[in-house]
Amino acid sequence: MQLEKIIQSQGFGSRKQCRLLIESGKVKVENTPCFDSKANFPIDHFEFSVMGQTWQYREKVYIAINKPQGFECSHTPQHHRSVFSLFPPQLIERGLQCIGRLDQDTTGLLLLTDDGAYLHALTHPRRHVPKRYRVTTSDPITPEQIAQLQSGVELMGEKSLLLADHCELEDSHILSLTIHQGIYHQVKRMIAAVGNHVIALHREQIGQFKLTDVEEGQWIYLDLLQQQAAKQILSSNSI
Repeated sequence: MQLEKIIQSQGFGSRKQCRLLIESGKVKVENTPCFDSKANFPIDHFEFSVMGQTWQYREKVYIAINKPQGFECSHTPQHHRSVFSLFPPQLIERGLQCIGRLDQDTTGLLLLTDDGAYLHALTHPRRHVPKRYRVTTSDPITPEQIAQLQSGVELMGEKSLLLADHCELEDSHILSLTIHQGIYHQVKRMIAAVGNHVIALHREQIGQFKLTDVEEGQWIYLDLLQQQAAKQILSSNSI
């Protein structure tokens, strides 16, 4: 692939902007400036640097972030900072989008991609993907509340009962809760429906994918095995 096309595909601007970067010597391949924007390179495992920062060619990006509190999952946030402000502009330029959303005060696992087909398939209303949360409540959680959550609760505006796929008490005020629907504010509304209140909410898992060893506010590119774990979501739990 021509170098200017490679650079453009990785979010460095228009074809003209990328050509200027190359011709001004700001792009290096194997630590050597390449001034030929039409030079061809194999894209498998291709690395380059732009203004001293090293990048690896990725046809599509699959990313996991440990979302901190106080960030909205929107490119046009209303009341808080955008979660996209935590990423370099090149990723935003290439169309990075959240796969589902977390409320501004909810922390934990959030997947993002610029793969439109994958994004559409995973967020389709008919696809039910299990999501596990660690819920901290204001009042002690009772056995009766757990039983209600497991048997189903009624939420205003919803046609059917919503129930927890899995519900396990970790401490007097901490609950491990798995749901699969993804209704607006679902966990908070379900806890409120059984007479309690959520004071902290953290997503630990989506499908079989878990985020480990990533500090709050930090993000990672998914490696091949992690991508496969995330993509396995597509082949399971659909209706």
